[in-house]
Amino acid sequence: MFIGREEQLKQLGDLWRKDVASLVTCRGRRRIGKSTLIAEFASRSHVRFLKLEGLPPRKGVTNEMQLEVFARQLAEQTQSPFEPLTNWFDAFARLDKHIDKRAKTVVLLDEISWMGKFDVNFPGHLKYAWDNRFSKKPKLIVVLCGSVSSWIDKYILKSKGFVGRPSLNLVVPELSMRESYAFWTKRGSGSRVSTSAVMDILSITGGVPKYLESVDPALDANENISKLCFRPGGLLVDEFDEIFDDSLDENLGFKKKLLMALAEGAKSPSELAESLQVEVGGFISGNLAGLETAGFVAKDEGVNPQNGKRSSLVRYRICDNYTRFYLKYIEPNRGLIKKGAYNFMSVEQLPGWSSILGLQFESLICNNLVGVLKALDLDRTLLLSAAPYRQGETKRQKGCQIDLLLQTRRAVYVIEIKRRNSIGEEVVDEVREKMVRFKVRRGMSVIPVLIYEGHVSARIAADGFFARMISAEDILGTVE
Repeated sequence: MFIGREEQLKQLGDLWRKDVASLVTCRGRRRIGKSTLIAEFASRSHVRFLKLEGLPPRKGVTNEMQLEVFARQLAEQTQSPFEPLTNWFDAFARLDKHIDKRAKTVVLLDEISWMGKFDVNFPGHLKYAWDNRFSKKPKLIVVLCGSVSSWIDKYILKSKGFVGRPSLNLVVPELSMRESYAFWTKRGSGSRVSTSAVMDILSITGGVPKYLESVDPALDANENISKLCFRPGGLLVDEFDEIFDDSLDENLGFKKKLLMALAEGAKSPSELAESLQVEVGGFISGNLAGLETAGFVAKDEGVNPQNGKRSSLVRYRICDNYTRFYLKYIEPNRGLIKKGAYNFMSVEQLPGWSSILGLQFESLICNNLVGVLKALDLDRTLLLSAAPYRQGETKRQKGCQIDLLLQTRRAVYVIEIKRRNSIGEEVVDEVREKMVRFKVRRGMSVIPVLIYEGHVSARIAADGFFARMISAEDILGTVE
């Protein structure tokens, strides 16, 4: 079952209108469905498809083994005899011989960072093959795909040797909340899943296809979460080590410390440095950039609402919901989980459960900006900035924290994001106080918005304070 990705499929499809070959880079976290996207594109295009995948860089894997598996995959997919390979120059030359310049063909070099990990000359051989072989075939699309996004960034996108060669740089995001919900409605279980249950699951999995495929729609949210996260052999019990080790190639220990420091909430580089007792500088910035490229964290920056200029304040937050949930709940208890001794009647018994779900819900909403804009009828409006916002406290102004601040040319939308069983009138008082403290330049309208999941007191709507009230159902697309 393939859902969503229409924008990426269109971008790829547009390449067929070119009269020359296309080189595409495709990046994204593990399990996000990069390879599946390219395979779906080839299938919909009704063209020949060759997929050659590198071996995971486990202990004992060598360059010779990578070349052997390349040769065997190529032989199998082209129905040709297996012949050993001794170097990547010959490997790409042999691949070229199996590409008919008269027939539309998609070649996927999957997990290319693994493929070329053991040969420093690999990027050079690939460049030669592109310049002198692949680029000469006008009906060919070559896709370089990998989970270690920093490798593609370093050796392809920022390499002088490949300047001007890539036709498209795809970054594959999570599925939207609406697309994720389609997993429940299209798998035919016959069960009607409540919005609350859907949000419980998505708060942990995010829109990662592999995780959503593992959800059993016939089970309730409590049972699914227990099965995936808190039972021996559960998919998400050991998943973090896999995606973390395979998506990053250096300074793993320090990067994990950065994630743990961000698990409680967003922080600036200076706040992180203070928390980890290290100096602010290139080292911490470089590692944050690596986590951002790999899809673990988001860099929130935007326009300062007080002067309309680009803000100098940058904050980082964990944008991958599974990563935060793992660090908060699974890793501290993994020993007991593996022994089958971490038992509870309901996930609501877990300490701080409602608080973490609230934080996870905020992350989901910030990751689904397109759905938010559509719900606010702003999807065709020029947006200047969209990010969580924190106004610092000084002698002249009080501080405030805004869950999501949208800025257009004439208005700012102060968005409060709440997920509780019962949302009372106190939310109006909270946001009203923020509005008093919030400083904005003259001529700008300030519009308060509530995005929520849970039972909302009727008095909130009657009060009329919020210009718009958007439910999770609105973004999921379950409201008829």
